Amino acid sequence: MQTLAFAVDDAQGKFHPFNITRRNPGDHDVQVDILYAGICHSDIHQARNEWGNSKYPMVPGHEILGKVVKVGSKVTSFKVGDLAGIGCFVDSCRECNNCKNHEEQYCVKGNANTYNSFEMDKKTPTYGGYSTSIVVDEKYVLKISSKFTKLEGVAPLLCAGITTYSPLHAHKDKVQPGKKVGVLGLGGLGHMGVKIAAAMGAEVTVFSTSANKEADAKRLGAQKFVVTKDPAVFKDLANTYDFILDTVSAKHDIQPYVQLLKVHGAFMIVGAPPEPYTLSGMSLIFGNKIVGGSLIGGIKETQEMLDFCADHNIVSDVEVIGIDKVDEAYDRTVKSDVKYRFVIDINSLKKN
Repeated sequence: MQTLAFAVDDAQGKFHPFNITRRNPGDHDVQVDILYAGICHSDIHQARNEWGNSKYPMVPGHEILGKVVKVGSKVTSFKVGDLAGIGCFVDSCRECNNCKNHEEQYCVKGNANTYNSFEMDKKTPTYGGYSTSIVVDEKYVLKISSKFTKLEGVAPLLCAGITTYSPLHAHKDKVQPGKKVGVLGLGGLGHMGVKIAAAMGAEVTVFSTSANKEADAKRLGAQKFVVTKDPAVFKDLANTYDFILDTVSAKHDIQPYVQLLKVHGAFMIVGAPPEPYTLSGMSLIFGNKIVGGSLIGGIKETQEMLDFCADHNIVSDVEVIGIDKVDEAYDRTVKSDVKYRFVIDINSLKKN
């Protein structure tokens, strides 16, 4: 099935229209006509080969929102006309312990990423959401509630939403009414972390180097805002927080933030700078503190996140663009010149 897409051919290249071949829907497949595709910073890393594993031509996009237009004869979870989402992967081995425990993101055999990857046959290239249509097994397609009214803001939930929800949910005993949560950074991930933690009932503080983000932080649900350029703030807030979510992808020192945790506090990393962190083991031992990391979530947890967001009227703050603005959007994302996520209107690709 020929499908119109937008691709890049090398690390320095510009995006251009490109035809890809999608499989015809099989018995268990769902065909989704794509309405919106979010731009994740990992799309930029991959398109520009900043992680050294890029495969070209590449069609990025793993924040996909669309409408079901065809279902296989044995599909039971979807019908034509349903809203559907596709996230960071489109298949996994289904047999390893991680897959059986609904953590397909950690598939031992390696899952099939939505793009810049291969299907589970390890031969067929995968192409992502910067395209007009996609075909995915129903087990890896997410249901989108009719409660959502701003569909363009739903697309980034398929990555930014689950990336922040998963560690918050995993430590929900520390993210609830009466608990204090810190969020480092107020970008694409950080703004979702604020919204979700606030909806869970926690008192949220945003830590940022930019004083001009305070009004936005409080609009998003934060009760407090701390400018971290003054080292004195760390002394004043020592032993204050139950949980801290680190969404910063630039180089930074996490040691001062770990010292802000209460006894049994947790510091979870979802933004991954290229440089290694430096951390004193003694700062963990005295206080029984946890420092860890989190990837995304499995299909089950991603569905739980979508339902939670629908119930709490949470979507991403987005700037919708036409497909011809992708290169510009990449440059602006690198400069943090977006509040807080770019989303492509895929209808513009049909007109390109």
